[in-house]
Amino acid sequence: MSRLKLRIFAHSWISDWNHGNAHFLRGLAYELTRLGHEVRCYENPNSWSMNNLWQEGTDKAGNTILGFWKAFSLLDVRFYKNDEGFLPFAEEELREADVVIIHEWNDPAIVQTILSLKPKLGFRALFHDTHHRAATNPKEVRRFPLHEFDGVLAFGEALRQIYLNQFGIKKAWTFHEAADTAHFQPLHEHKNTDVVWVGNWGDEERTKELMEFLMVPAAGMRNHKFAVYGVRYPTEARTHLASAGIDYRGYLSNLEAPQIYGRSALTLHVPRKSYTNGLSGIPTIRVFEALACGVPLVCSPWSDVEGLFRRDEDYVCVNNSAEMQAKLQELLHDAAAREQIANNGRETIRKRHSCIHRAMELVEICKELGR
Repeated sequence: MSRLKLRIFAHSWISDWNHGNAHFLRGLAYELTRLGHEVRCYENPNSWSMNNLWQEGTDKAGNTILGFWKAFSLLDVRFYKNDEGFLPFAEEELREADVVIIHEWNDPAIVQTILSLKPKLGFRALFHDTHHRAATNPKEVRRFPLHEFDGVLAFGEALRQIYLNQFGIKKAWTFHEAADTAHFQPLHEHKNTDVVWVGNWGDEERTKELMEFLMVPAAGMRNHKFAVYGVRYPTEARTHLASAGIDYRGYLSNLEAPQIYGRSALTLHVPRKSYTNGLSGIPTIRVFEALACGVPLVCSPWSDVEGLFRRDEDYVCVNNSAEMQAKLQELLHDAAAREQIANNGRETIRKRHSCIHRAMELVEICKELGR
């Protein structure tokens, strides 16, 4: 296998504050590096995610950053400034690149500068999309010069079809996210939580769903311990959580999630509206991570149209709040069933959905591009 020189631009590698894309990108770059490829990771240190991480306090932010460098010491992370010095910086950094991957959460001006170097330096460029904007707010995606890319990596088949049929892209690959199994594995901790949900509140994209599938069941199960980790929860949301008897625990560094899953009997998947409608079939990164950590997963309505997992074997799906409450109570009283679901889910991750699998898929895509 020839050694690829890969350059990946992301919003942030170090900060995962409301930045779930970092989870998969870190794991992907880590496995590509372990396969022997030369991978450079670029970010602007003054990113929105990093600035918000520091708002959590110097101790929390500092520990999160140190945790990143400890876990991902293999990664070659390089920093740039979004100013007049970026062009010469990019020209020097990309001089020998085979493939440049640009994640969708980048400044369009930075993207345009990178692409302007393609004719001179001869690299291939891929646009990596792991969001729902192409379906829900396409004008945002059209800010990027999509036709100057050599193809699109779309994190679901429904999204790939949008790029082919609505944006007129000639080459697009379905490139699902996956679990970073080098860092997400089962930890057998003392259980101190019955049901945990790890996820951010967001922009009113699943408020109704969280009320129905988290808060209502929790309110009916006062004798069980529910907990939530995440950011961007407004005062009203925190009030609802408290009223339902749910312990809100704030920001959780992604690398700490395996410990939290290890201490919890069950976890939930409550997808945003976009992923139950037009982009049906695309799971959040937390599904992959939870299954990799061997925690039983119960989902609100979600259609796995691509058959990534085995419904009712790898995870359990319910249709309404009453079913959610009943299923949670059933599983909390059936340790054998919990263990079976957990083992099934982990097996599927191990066989199909690790960052090792995606790294090898990406290498094959680069071969298609003549690299």
